Amino acid sequence: MSLLDTHMVGAARARLRHTQARMRENNARFGAWFNRVMPKGLFARSLIIIVTPMVILQSVLAFVFMERHYNTVTRRLSAAVSQDITAVADLAVNFPTPEDQERIRQIAQTAMGLTVEFLPGERLPAPGPKPFFSILDSAFTSELGKRLGRPFWTDTVGKSNLLEVRVQLDGTVMRVFARRSQAYLSNSHIFLVWMVGTSLVLLAVAILFLRNQIKPIEALADAAIAFGKGRDVTGFRPRGAREVRGAALAFLEMRRRIERQIEQRTTMLAGVSHDMRTILTRFKLELALIGDTVETEALRKDVDELQSMLEAYLAFARDDTGETPVSVDVSRIIDDTRFNAERHGARVTASFTGDDPMVMLRPDAFRRCLANLAANAWRHGTRIAITGTRDERWLTITVDDDGPGIPPDRRDDVFRPFVRLDDARNQDAGGSGLGLTIARDAARSHGGDVTLGESPLGGLRATVRIPV
Repeated sequence: MSLLDTHMVGAARARLRHTQARMRENNARFGAWFNRVMPKGLFARSLIIIVTPMVILQSVLAFVFMERHYNTVTRRLSAAVSQDITAVADLAVNFPTPEDQERIRQIAQTAMGLTVEFLPGERLPAPGPKPFFSILDSAFTSELGKRLGRPFWTDTVGKSNLLEVRVQLDGTVMRVFARRSQAYLSNSHIFLVWMVGTSLVLLAVAILFLRNQIKPIEALADAAIAFGKGRDVTGFRPRGAREVRGAALAFLEMRRRIERQIEQRTTMLAGVSHDMRTILTRFKLELALIGDTVETEALRKDVDELQSMLEAYLAFARDDTGETPVSVDVSRIIDDTRFNAERHGARVTASFTGDDPMVMLRPDAFRRCLANLAANAWRHGTRIAITGTRDERWLTITVDDDGPGIPPDRRDDVFRPFVRLDDARNQDAGGSGLGLTIARDAARSHGGDVTLGESPLGGLRATVRIPV
């Protein structure tokens, strides 16, 4: 292969790659546009799947009927009427006497169904406006022009049930009236009415049955969303198609396993908590009997620290999904959080905006979430701003502080259990490293989350978002 051939092959391959890249780009652009314009709901998409083939099928049938059957029959009827008018015109030319014209008129009336009149000394009227779209006018005029061979004038729209034709003969004008049904397939609308009416009935039945099939899926989705938000799932039962019932049964079995696991863990933690608190109580009594010394004071601090750590571990291990969600006043919880933070010496501002502060929440879990975020703020800062907002979909609460903050690349680490970023925060601050972890778990048990970001006060901003 010569150098020129190699260069041409390389150029062809480059053009092919460029064309393929353009096709992929166009396909991706079309796919993005199609996803934007298509409805997102299952009911709407299923309805489109049913309606689209029906509309296409009807369009094809209507086109075939109008193009083949309707046009063919109309042209043949127009040709038959045109032949009759041509025959009458030829008779009138060959037999021009008044007696012959009367006999021609009678023959046309009885044998052909045409009403014929002769207008001596008149001329054809000026051509009138033609209808924009009329199969009858175009077919009838075309067939009459091919057969008659004389000047003529037609009116297919002036009289609703009649066609008027005027033919110029020698010194006279022959006017012919024919019934529209003789040249036109007048009952064609019956087919269209039956087709559209039957389709509407079938579509209504399909919508009814489809809606009944979609309702169990919507009920399953609502039950899963409610369970994810920690709310009670009441009145839900498997129904619908076999696959939907199978998914509903699997969901109920999963919920039972989770609830059983939570109950077992709660029972275990209650036992552990009781045993550990009993031992700590004995330690405190023994220290109280020993008396106040330097050694016992250090031991008391160790016992108090051990008790606080035990409470933190139990709070982290304890799951609050057993708590029943109730309608609580979020603005009051925010005020309580502000009051508790002020008791620790922080300067706190709190506000709430929204039409309705009443939200379905687990009160204890949500209080613990805000309390841990506020504790994390006053432990590392002096100024705190708590802001709550509620819209149609979300409850959003932000807790800002003026502390040293957390580097962006370490913000996800603080949500891991027992992790304390002493390099980023105050090293003298105590804690078990579970505060933010418990806060995120509480938010996620409501179907929301906790995220960290930059605060306008210069420190850290903790944002709680919970669906309402």
